[in-house]
Amino acid sequence: MAAWSSGPYRRRAVVLVIGVVLVLAASLLGGCAQDGGNGRGGPGGGGRTTVSIGTFGVFGYKQAGLYEEYERLHPDVVIKESVIERNDVYYPQLLTHLAAGAGLADIQAMEVGNVHELAAGQAELFEDLSRAKGVRRSDWLPWKWAQATTRTGRTIGLGTDIGPIAVCYRKDLFRRAGLPTDRAAVGRLWAGDWRKYLAAGRAYRRRAPAGTVFSDSAAGLYNASIHGYAERYYTRDGRPLHGSGPAVRASWDLAMRAVRTGLTARLRQFDKSWDQAYANGRFATVACPPWMLGYIKEKSGPAGRNKWDVAAAPRPANWGGSFIGVPKAARHKAAAIDLAVWLTAPAQQARLFERQASIPSTPAAYAMPEVGRARNPYFSGAPTGEIFTAAARDIPTLVFGPWEQQIGLAFTDVGIAQVEQQGRSPRQGWEAAQREIANVVDG
Repeated sequence: MAAWSSGPYRRRAVVLVIGVVLVLAASLLGGCAQDGGNGRGGPGGGGRTTVSIGTFGVFGYKQAGLYEEYERLHPDVVIKESVIERNDVYYPQLLTHLAAGAGLADIQAMEVGNVHELAAGQAELFEDLSRAKGVRRSDWLPWKWAQATTRTGRTIGLGTDIGPIAVCYRKDLFRRAGLPTDRAAVGRLWAGDWRKYLAAGRAYRRRAPAGTVFSDSAAGLYNASIHGYAERYYTRDGRPLHGSGPAVRASWDLAMRAVRTGLTARLRQFDKSWDQAYANGRFATVACPPWMLGYIKEKSGPAGRNKWDVAAAPRPANWGGSFIGVPKAARHKAAAIDLAVWLTAPAQQARLFERQASIPSTPAAYAMPEVGRARNPYFSGAPTGEIFTAAARDIPTLVFGPWEQQIGLAFTDVGIAQVEQQGRSPRQGWEAAQREIANVVDG
């Protein structure tokens, strides 16, 4: 999935209003995705079964031709996709439909930051896909499988993509700043420690081309760092850490140091100003999961071709990734399960990577030429398959808790934003983040 669209989760008050409107609209139009209530007809007609799939952002199945291929292989099936651009609108609507037991697509997408909450509290509302024909647990990375699986072994979703982190950098800006441009040499600048990344930033700053800075944002650095720790906001036994854990402290300190030393462009990721900064060549590096590649290409445009390259990140980490599951209330459960299993099989995940740069969550796909030998022509021919799959193998098994996403946003969208965009002190930003966490968890 091009998971960037699931990245921003801000302006919750506005989002909740939008979400309510969408839910009401969806209730009024509830039967539309189900073809008049009998699940037959729709595009193609002739008594074919329409399997509906609800997603957020761009999962890429349609763009990669996978729906079309599945329909050729199964002439009795028509696939109808419904897309909501932002997960912060999509997810509240999904929760509402799950509670009502109505208005659901036959297949529903789930973002990694939400899947733990669904598995822990609403697993009984989804089919157990561990029992589905053709599903082998060993096909998936163990930590990916575990994210959507309950303690009793019930699996509510099959993993689609993952988000192993690299660093995308501007070769032309590095060259002008006197830094190496070869991707292996660049990776060695910061190998093993994000603090070395900041050291490279200080070296860049000494000879930085006019009007440029080293990194896009402190929030991006925070996310890249914290997702390399197994225990971030919760311990393995479920105890909340919130702001007391070493992962948060280390990642917060990195972000604050980047701001204090003038290494960031003080941008809010996914805002319009961030998009414009890509086009203007404002910053030289960005923490870069695979789903970010398409975003960079779109926003940098033709002028950025062969200026961008990709190097290994300081430490293995995972930022993003999704799942698809089949609700118990789905109208066409058997057909939906068959489709979900097929879409997430290694061969289809490899094809999705070839077209959309979504790194598979099934290691068997890494040996397939579409993945293992992949190079990205926009990013100076970087061996993106090799870089991202190498990072994927070393990602720790991340521990998730019930308020995972909201706590993370308290740091990135409240605490760090106040320091970076509003000029408040690190102490003030930290306290603001803690108040936000208290409001979310206790309120």
